[in-house]
Amino acid sequence: MEAEVAVACANQHGEGVVWSGEHGLVLWTDIQGERLWRLDPAGGRAAEHPVPGRLCCFAPRRGRPWNELVAAFADGFALLDVLTGKRRDIAPFEPELPTTRLNDGRTDPLGRLIVGGMDEAAEAKGISSVWRLDADLGLTRLFGGVACANSTCFSPDGRTLYFADSGEKTIRAYDYDVETGSVGKARLFAAVDGVPDGSCVDAEGCLWNAVWEGYRVDRWSPDGRLIGSVALPVAKPTCCVFGGDDLSTLYVTTSRLGESEERLRREPLAGALFAVRPGVAGLPGVPFAG
Repeated sequence: MEAEVAVACANQHGEGVVWSGEHGLVLWTDIQGERLWRLDPAGGRAAEHPVPGRLCCFAPRRGRPWNELVAAFADGFALLDVLTGKRRDIAPFEPELPTTRLNDGRTDPLGRLIVGGMDEAAEAKGISSVWRLDADLGLTRLFGGVACANSTCFSPDGRTLYFADSGEKTIRAYDYDVETGSVGKARLFAAVDGVPDGSCVDAEGCLWNAVWEGYRVDRWSPDGRLIGSVALPVAKPTCCVFGGDDLSTLYVTTSRLGESEERLRREPLAGALFAVRPGVAGLPGVPFAG
């Protein structure tokens, strides 16, 4: 399967794509471009909005307009109104660690936001951590030892949290207590031929993973077998989500971060939002409960 261009947005570093079923919108961030993007698939209209900082991941808030989000900026957690640019800070992220920032995250089945960090130093070290933001805006540290958090998503029953520390080139599966939001034992889920970036799960329980520098999104069965791939014409897919009214379109963000002029000439669509209908539906997105 090959994906096609949905929006030729030329993001510097497209990431964190989500589907808001309540609003019928695909939403994603250009982290380095400090922009939030939205696409109305029904009308075919896309728009961009400046945001106050590097927005790394986010989630719509339950019962709120599309522009009112819970946000993980590089430097901390906040509530964000995209249309006014107003940012209400909740808590800073690892202020004692000047080289780390927030990175990848998704909501769990009860609407809590799980977000992990990364070390932006030249030689990234496992000094960052993964946190849970509850509906009351309380924060709980789940685990540490992280160099670059990615692939955060959940099995259909919510009892498995998938997570990758990208440099390890593996995806882990953690036992997850949906009621308490606590993380249990980890096991190896998949060894990736490449660098695992963002992921999502479909209605059959299979995990879809964007492979950084891999020109593809891989599909893994619930028991950790590679069973399919979607090809992209650009090197750096970053994140994916199922959307559309029937949840049957896979949307994929991409990046042009660090690309040479020569590669950009060869891959002018780097940074675009791509879409493909792979013949399987996804799971509904869960808005933030707070």
